[in-house]
Amino acid sequence: MGYIVRYGRMRILGACQAAPGVEHPRGQRVVVRSDRGLELGEVLCPLTERSAQALERRDPGEIVRPAEGPDLQLEQALPPLEKIAFATCQELIARRRMQMNLVDVEILFGRERTIFYYLAEKRVDFRELVRDLARALRTRIEMRQIGVRDEAKLLADYGDCGKPVCCNTHLSQMPPVSMKMAKLQKTTLDPSKISGRCGRLKCCLRYEYDAYRDAEKALPPNGSRVETVKGRGRVMAQDVLAQKLVVEYEDGRRIIIGLADVLAVEPKTRAPRRPDGPAPSASDGEPRDGLEDDDPDSGFEE
Repeated sequence: MGYIVRYGRMRILGACQAAPGVEHPRGQRVVVRSDRGLELGEVLCPLTERSAQALERRDPGEIVRPAEGPDLQLEQALPPLEKIAFATCQELIARRRMQMNLVDVEILFGRERTIFYYLAEKRVDFRELVRDLARALRTRIEMRQIGVRDEAKLLADYGDCGKPVCCNTHLSQMPPVSMKMAKLQKTTLDPSKISGRCGRLKCCLRYEYDAYRDAEKALPPNGSRVETVKGRGRVMAQDVLAQKLVVEYEDGRRIIIGLADVLAVEPKTRAPRRPDGPAPSASDGEPRDGLEDDDPDSGFEE
């Protein structure tokens, strides 16, 4: 029988096969043999066809045994060794004046491999560094370049919401997030308030985005002409969650109405192009907020 097991410093999700006739409950600590080596992991759930589709393509692992007292004692001995490896690598990086920032070190449970996670703006030639580390630590060395979101996944603790950061708890992959999601949810567009510990847009902006999109489809778009129970007007703003509209009527009044008060939506007509004038924009006649959806968002879109 197969299980989905979470293991490693980066909280990797992998499919692992158990011995015939042996069952493992959810949350049990187990020793697994992955494509990286011998590791300690946590059983999440049985492996099904649906759950397997959500996993990254990795070589299947094997559950060797449930983790017992001696295994947990060996795990407790790893952090001091990782501190020594981190200090050794930092010293070698400084000696060689390499343009890289060491973030974290992971020594596998079976000690077959030591993985160094680092940040770098450019490609780094670390072949000599790996040789020096292998001689000093007497183990196989792997250098893994990561991004700022992965750095937060390794080091961050709590977010602005007061809870542990999502990337270090339940998220296994970092979803792309854009300013368009923040605009639709009517959140502040101040980057300092909608950025997470990694300095990028918060992952939680994506959680309810699809629900907002579905609710938005039921509302007439901004700038459209509508016939309501109170007369004819133009939609100036939307409240997606409350399903309400701000309508400006022909006499200048602006009134908040519900979607049920809209009797008809007039189809948009494109104004004829004048021979001596520019082609009309698709957004002519619609209110603008000064920030385009397809802007690169000053580097905040991923």
